[in-house]
Amino acid sequence: MYCKSILAASVLMSLSAGAGAATVSITVRNADGSPLTDGVVLIDSTAAGRPVPHGPYVMEQKQIAFQPHVLIVPVGAQVAFPNRDLVRHHVYSFSKAKRFDLKLYGREDQRSIVFDTPGVVALGCNIHDTMSGFVIVTATPFYARTDTAGRVTIAGVPAGPVTVRLWSPSVRAAGNTLSQAATVPAAGYATTLTIRR
Repeated sequence: MYCKSILAASVLMSLSAGAGAATVSITVRNADGSPLTDGVVLIDSTAAGRPVPHGPYVMEQKQIAFQPHVLIVPVGAQVAFPNRDLVRHHVYSFSKAKRFDLKLYGREDQRSIVFDTPGVVALGCNIHDTMSGFVIVTATPFYARTDTAGRVTIAGVPAGPVTVRLWSPSVRAAGNTLSQAATVPAAGYATTLTIRR
């Protein structure tokens, strides 16, 4: 399903424990009103520092699929790619943010990759053409993946001007990403943001 007015987002911003920091709750809907699952919401703020990798970060190969389908990691994160299947896999990416090639390896074996450049890394398997997945490498500490209801909650966002970005493979825009300028208040606030392609 393609998204046209994709961050038809109900944004609730409320004061959190830190002074001048807010909790941002966003609901993302497709153009038809249905929730967008596995979308990635990133909030860019000039007041934010770089994210620190904590991990562990894991992208399993299980039931001939990448699980999770979408994994968000901060710049510098090391991601493990364990094989949980009875068959061998050959994981690769030709993406600009990270090109790599993990030659054939079998059940309960594992390879790891460090993701050091922000961007979207599309994954594939040379043995199983139906396998696809994504690692989203972010330079902002404020990010989340939408749940089955299309919702995310991001805490500790600095008050002030921000850019809200939404990535999803179903977004028909450059880089599968839409963005919207917003202002995060330091007190409770409710508004609706709409990002059109």
